[in-house]
Formats: sequence, structure tokens, C-alpha cells
Amino acid sequence: MEGHTTDKLVLKSIYQLFKYKFYIPSYQRGYRWTKLQVEQLLNDIWHFSKRDDKTKGEFYCLQPIVVRHLEDKYEVIDGQQRLTTIYLIIKYLEDLTRIAFHNLHFTPPTYETRTDSRVFLETIKQKTETDAHQNIDFYHIWKAYGTIKCWFENEENNINPIDFVNTLLKVQNEEQNGETTDVANNVRVIWYEVNVAESSDSIDIFTRLNIGKIPLTNSELIKALLLQKSNFLDAQATIKQLQIATEWDIIEKTLQDDAFWFFIYNPDNPIKYDNRIEYIFDLMKGRTKDSEYYHTFNEFNKDFTVNKKGSPPDIDNIWLEIKKYFLTFDEWYKDYELFHYVGFLIDSGISIKTIKDESSGRAKDDFKNNYLKKGIQKQVNCNIDEIEYPDKKIKKILLLFNILTVLETQKSDMRFPFHKYKSEDWDIEHIRSQADKTITSNKRVEWTNDILEYFTGSDDIQKAEEFKCNLQDDNVELKNILSLLITCKNAEKIEERDFDDIFQQVQKYFKEDNQTEDKNDISNLALLDSTTNRSYGNSFFPIKRKRIIENDSKGIFVPIATKNLFLKYYSKKLGDVMYWNNDDAKDYLDAIKITLKDYLTVGGQLNE
Repeated sequence: MEGHTTDKLVLKSIYQLFKYKFYIPSYQRGYRWTKLQVEQLLNDIWHFSKRDDKTKGEFYCLQPIVVRHLEDKYEVIDGQQRLTTIYLIIKYLEDLTRIAFHNLHFTPPTYETRTDSRVFLETIKQKTETDAHQNIDFYHIWKAYGTIKCWFENEENNINPIDFVNTLLKVQNEEQNGETTDVANNVRVIWYEVNVAESSDSIDIFTRLNIGKIPLTNSELIKALLLQKSNFLDAQATIKQLQIATEWDIIEKTLQDDAFWFFIYNPDNPIKYDNRIEYIFDLMKGRTKDSEYYHTFNEFNKDFTVNKKGSPPDIDNIWLEIKKYFLTFDEWYKDYELFHYVGFLIDSGISIKTIKDESSGRAKDDFKNNYLKKGIQKQVNCNIDEIEYPDKKIKKILLLFNILTVLETQKSDMRFPFHKYKSEDWDIEHIRSQADKTITSNKRVEWTNDILEYFTGSDDIQKAEEFKCNLQDDNVELKNILSLLITCKNAEKIEERDFDDIFQQVQKYFKEDNQTEDKNDISNLALLDSTTNRSYGNSFFPIKRKRIIENDSKGIFVPIATKNLFLKYYSKKLGDVMYWNNDDAKDYLDAIKITLKDYLTVGGQLNE
């Protein structure tokens, strides 16, 4: 068959696509694209057409069409919706297309079932709503054609049909380095051809591709590019394919380790990855959230076509570049200091690509001291005595304090667990409660339960009553507090006046009734997780302390400096461990200053 290729994965222009005959097997449902999907395709092509900054040969890439070659046609395993919509667009522009591209012979697919769908497509211009209601497939095809017609004829869209047709169908072949290359700014599809020997059951492939309607990912397509048998000499093909596939799996397995993954990746990244190796590819090819979906595949595909001169692409070199890119991150991960410095900058929002680019050509010490450490200085540059909540630098300072505390204990081989820090909800919170922060009515029950559980070991009323009865008679203050808590617990609704009374008494009991003027400076702030801080966001110091100790005893991650402060590690005077006073706050602040002395502003200048 003319145009048949042994390549498994290639890009084809729409003009090339319609040289072929297509067959839709019975296991596929009929056409179901909605107005939204049809208009999205039209808008995307038109926006690409009108862009002024296109480079020579740049194209708009559609999602893959997965096919299997039969005798004189191609079985469409995935992509019939796109294929049918493109046919309908060309059909609407048929008169113009016949003039501009007179050699184009476009015919609709044939269907194993619904055989009359082909005729309906060919005569769609003459069909009425009555015709469309003959069956559900006809109806959706007719509605899609109507959407296309309205879109082109809507004056507000300001569509130039000639420009649209040129973008959709134009081909401009030029000789480059002995190769024929299409340099037109047009629309192309990823053509993924499944070899019959590799797939005796097209239904299995269709099912895999269509569970949840997840498209083929960039990484899947890149893997197919790399492992095509035609890339290798026949004698080496199997060995080379096995080598790349094995090394690919090793890289993916490493990236699937969350400790490694969250060292190089931030959860707020708008691009999410099931196959994490795709993140490496995206970094290499500069994909952003605004990039076209198959940007990375398209860029890798260029590596396969540039300077080929009729020879197979240099797969060894392409794969080596991928491995070297990954191994840079692996080296940083295994280096104790680089792991912490790089990890901090990535969490601070510095692109790992930027960091890697800066590392190129630098000696390790130069990279560490003249780029990483100075980069960290810029992130936390401030006068720590003046900074106040909710300044965003506070979280960076507290994170750095924890990281440097870990670095000071390197003999223990402890590492800061970025994966736990990032995947759990750690944020800036006050160490002492805030007297001026109101606990709303729907949170009062939760607060009451917490305080009751702290004093008695349970929020059960009967157990709380038993505990109160067993208290010594001289423990009047605590007995009174427990009575008020039990009354609140029994009430259908906790009134504001009653709650304020019990809150103030507990606050006084915990010695947090005298608020300092410095409640929002860093001496009263720490990294706390949302569970420890509770949903009402106003826990007292001993409540938080109890939860921190419980979590740590269970092996649950607690940042080392957070744990230290609640254990009064930084306090120079041996006072009551259950309360946080001004001396504790001052000693805590001094500890931060000493630990971060090389990174913070002194007299308006950075320490060198």
C-alpha cells in the first residue's frame, strides 16, 4: 500500500493522513464529540494560525491516532473522534479545499457496524434534523457539522477560511541535509502504528488507551520513538532495546521513590505525572503549563530527524543525554550537603532546570559556595528582628533553620525529609495561642473536646466526671475548669458568653493570658502541621506540645527544630516545660540567629 511505513511512531500532516483509507471496528462506540470539544479543536487551530511568532516548520500537534495496518486500509484503534471531526471540517470547506488542494482525496472512514455512517458523512451537507434522528450516531455527527458551520459563519470569530485551510492542510517540503522535511506551519497528528506481531488483540489496546480517556503521554510516545527497531542495526536491535528498556525502568523506579521525587519536584507544579520520567523529559525540552500538550514529544522527535542523512538516529547519544540529565539529580540526592541546599532552593520556587543549568561547567565547591549558598542568602535576606507574620520569608527562614539543624547533626546521617514536609500540610503557626483570634461557634465543640482530652485523657463525659472526682480537694482551679468543660459538652449549643468564660480560664491556667507585643515576630512562630494546630487554629502551647510528642513517639515526621522548641531545647533557664514565656521566645530567636548567621542580614548587609 502506498505510504505504508515500517516506522512505529511518526508525525503526519493532515494532508498525508487523508491519503489512507480508515476502518472503524465494531468494538468502538459511535461518534460522540460535543459542541465544546469541536469548538475547542477549531479554536486551537485558528489561534495557532494567527500567531505571529511561529518558527519555520512549527506545527500544531493533535493527540495520537493509533492504527494497525490491514491489507488495504488502517484499523483505527484510537482517534476516530478526532479523525471524524477533521473530516467534517474539510467537508464544510470542501469547495475551497478542492481549489487549493486539488490532489487531496479525502474519504470518510468505513465502519464494521453502522455501515451507513459512511454515506451519511459523505452527504452531510444535505442532511436534515429528521435524517439525523434516524440513529444516535447520525445525530451527533449532524450536531458536530452544525457546530462547525456556525463557528465559521459567526462574524464575531472573524475567521478567514483560506487561512484556516492553509493551516490545516498545507505541506511545504524542502531538502535539508539530504532529507525531505516539511517546513510548513500546519496541523499534524502523532501516528502510532501497532505492529500485528506485537498485538493480536486490538481490543486490549483500545481498552488500555480508553480507560478514563487518558491520552498517550509524552513519555510513552518518547519510549516508542527510542525503542523502534528501525533505529538499530538488525544484529544489535534486541540487545539495545533491552538495555534502554532496563535503564528506563531503573530511572522510573528511582523517581517513584517519594524521598527522591519530592526532592526535585514541588506538589504545586500544575503538571502532574504518573510516569515520573516524563518530568525529566519536560525539563530537558522546556515544557511549561502553557505549552502544547505534546510539546516534549515534538521536541524529541526533532532529535530523531535532524542530521539523519538517511542513517538511523544516534539513539546512543540521545539516550546518554537523558541519563546524564537524570544522573545529575541522582548525584545531588546522594550528596549530603547538595541534597539539603538544592532541596531548599527547589522548595523556595527556584526551577530545578535553572539550578542544573547553573551547575554546568562549575566545580562542585564553586557550585555549592558561589551559587547555592548565595542563592539561599537571597531567599532569606532580611533583618530577622523586624520581620513579622505573615511575611512569606518567615516560612523560608523556619525551613532553613530546620535544614541547617539537620546538617549540623550529619554524624547521625539524618536527612531532612522533603517528601514528608511537602506532602503533609506544614505551615507557619503561632507557638502561643492568639487571644485576639476568635473561635467560631462551629469550632467550639472541637476545642472543648481537645481541652477535656488533654486534662482527663478522654473527651468522654463519664470518664471526665470520674477524673474530676478523683482530683485532690485543693485543686480548685482545675475542678472548676472541668466542670465548665463538661457543662459545655452537655449543652446543645455552646453560647458565646459561656465559651468566652471557659476560654479565658483555660488561657489563664496555661499562662497564655498575658500576650506579648511580639506575638507575630518569628520568636513566636514555628512550622506546624494542620492536625497539630487543629482546625480551629488557636491551640495552647501544652496542647500542641502533647501532640508533637505523641507524633514523634509514633515515628510521624516532625521538623527537628519544631520538636526541639516544644521540648524547650533552646531555653537556657529550666522553667515549667508546659508553658512558653518571653525568655523561651528570646532563646529560640537567638538560636535561629546563630544557626542562620551566614545567611541573614546584619546591619543591612549580608554575611559573607
